[in-house]
Amino acid sequence: MSATPAARAEELRRLIRRHEELYYVHAAPAISDQQFDALMRELQALEAAHPELVVPESPTQRVGGRPADGFATVAHAAPMLSLDNAYNEAELRAFDERVRKGLAVEGPVDYVAELKIDGLSIALTYVDGRLVRGATRGDGTAGEDVTTNVRTIRALPLRLHDGPAGAIEVRGEVYLPRAAFERTNREREAAGEPLFANPRNTAAGAMRNLDPAHVATRGLLAWTYQIVADPAVVPPTHEALFRQLTAWGLPVEPHWQRCAGIDAVWAFCEAWAETRKTLPFETDGVVVKLNDLAERERLGMTSKFPRWAIAFKFPAEQVTTELREIRVNVGRTGAATPYAVLEPVFVAGSTISMATLHNAEDIERKDIREGDTVIIEKAGDVIPRVVGPKMPAGATRQAPWVMPAVCPVCASPLHRDADEVVWRCGNMSCPARLRRSLEHFASRAAMNIEGLGEALVDQLVTAGLVHDAADLYALTASQLEALERMGKKSAANLIAEIERSRGNEVWRLLYGLGIRHVGERVAQVLARHLGSLEAIAAQSPEALQTVPEVGPVLAQAIVEWFSDEANRALVAKLTAAGLTTVGPVTATVEPVGPLAGKSYVLTGTLASMSRDEAAAKIEALGGRVSGAVSRKTTAVVVGAEPGSKVEKARTLGVPLLEEAEFLALIMAS
Repeated sequence: MSATPAARAEELRRLIRRHEELYYVHAAPAISDQQFDALMRELQALEAAHPELVVPESPTQRVGGRPADGFATVAHAAPMLSLDNAYNEAELRAFDERVRKGLAVEGPVDYVAELKIDGLSIALTYVDGRLVRGATRGDGTAGEDVTTNVRTIRALPLRLHDGPAGAIEVRGEVYLPRAAFERTNREREAAGEPLFANPRNTAAGAMRNLDPAHVATRGLLAWTYQIVADPAVVPPTHEALFRQLTAWGLPVEPHWQRCAGIDAVWAFCEAWAETRKTLPFETDGVVVKLNDLAERERLGMTSKFPRWAIAFKFPAEQVTTELREIRVNVGRTGAATPYAVLEPVFVAGSTISMATLHNAEDIERKDIREGDTVIIEKAGDVIPRVVGPKMPAGATRQAPWVMPAVCPVCASPLHRDADEVVWRCGNMSCPARLRRSLEHFASRAAMNIEGLGEALVDQLVTAGLVHDAADLYALTASQLEALERMGKKSAANLIAEIERSRGNEVWRLLYGLGIRHVGERVAQVLARHLGSLEAIAAQSPEALQTVPEVGPVLAQAIVEWFSDEANRALVAKLTAAGLTTVGPVTATVEPVGPLAGKSYVLTGTLASMSRDEAAAKIEALGGRVSGAVSRKTTAVVVGAEPGSKVEKARTLGVPLLEEAEFLALIMAS
């Protein structure tokens, strides 16, 4: 007798989850992609014919519904603690001594060593075995509810195998595999967008995107490592806990090891210092935890860290090579960024010939010169950067490098605002700015015009066919066919892509305009709160700051952009070309960011970003940036050569954040 629709649907869900687990968790697929797709199509058809069979944990429901208006803040079942760090063997052994002293044990104790995943902490709530919520770490006590985004991660089960009754919270790490990260950066490079510094930033940015369909395209995965629940549910040791997570169908990074004493822990760390580079994901260290959970309870914690765990951090690999030349790249906002042309050298798994130099002040501070032998490392083992020169005593060096006075592309004067470290080309018609702007406009995250990449943009600008983004909508197939390597089919496909993009959501167009500090998330929030480009353009800086996540720096950037005559003309041309510039106002509840209610003051020069960029990051997380220190200030972010604000903060007892602490704050939020 044939199975009923309900029985077949349940069987299909079981099979699909099994094959998702084999593919995404164990990297051991048992069927082809075509066979998997056939199972999914059969289930979709069955649920379409019998809507009453659709359940929340069905794999067809991983991506569904409209994008969110914002993320609500939710409390964790217990605080998500940070870990203290060890950077060498001596510090790791000192940790072991503290543990054994606290336990009054003279001999070795049992630890579990696991690879430290370079990702984003996540808390998953399951009730009666079903996934009901996913939340970011936030400030450790509460995070953002990102359930719709978590559901797109196919390594995470929507229903546990024989899950326990009641509620449990599973802790883990969301990460981006190397291959997906490299693909994303290739797309951003082709679009003229800044490259993501590392997979962690990319994963964090994806998880905070308001559109789950967009998140699903990123290819995020996850590992889990902790259970917060009734003690009767939690196994007595960490190794048993890992086995329980695996039995429930949750992904556990498989290279963990039980270590009898600190000698075994150190051997594990040494073994993975190089071997980690062969893994398909980034790991920047080893997490060491007491195996026995009862012993953890005895040790307790300090005000900041658990006493029973520590993170050993791998040192960044460094090599030396010759810095042949310092050049300047001009981006879509006119930012003129210096970079190093290097004698090719192999470092951290790849050969590099170029590296970032951040800005002119950084070059001067480090005294980096053309012709120097320099130290190179990969920041986060991904983006190559110049640490500094390594010259023998008495070596002859070239003259110090200085920023050129004019744009290397259009010869317009470069200028720098008093409160910025970035030099900019102010010529809106600069070919470099135009090319980068068009690539950004057509990028996947913006107007998503497939086929309009760097090479074609270069041809369109060189041929004089396109002078701004609106000109794309006046292109004809015959014009495209005349370009190099563009046949009739390619031209027709591109015209179809351009036509399709006219109907994109307002936020995509807003993001595609390339307004400084307006990223995907801010564009989505603005569009949902104000509805149209016309409404956004009409706002005062004060009115814009009533929109969640928009602070004074971001508001001023938006007002300045729409105040420019050329920009207003561009919007008018895009509107006349039939693009969607009006959408529904859907936001009614103000979302709360992880830094909401907190106020920060910036002083001094930051090496990793401009103060404007730092302010925008704080505002994007819901915080405020003030120009004056008061008793209400949450903290003062301190860069190089700070001003009198540091003394004012000390007088008032306001905390000071060094740059490294500030970066840790915004990455963890």
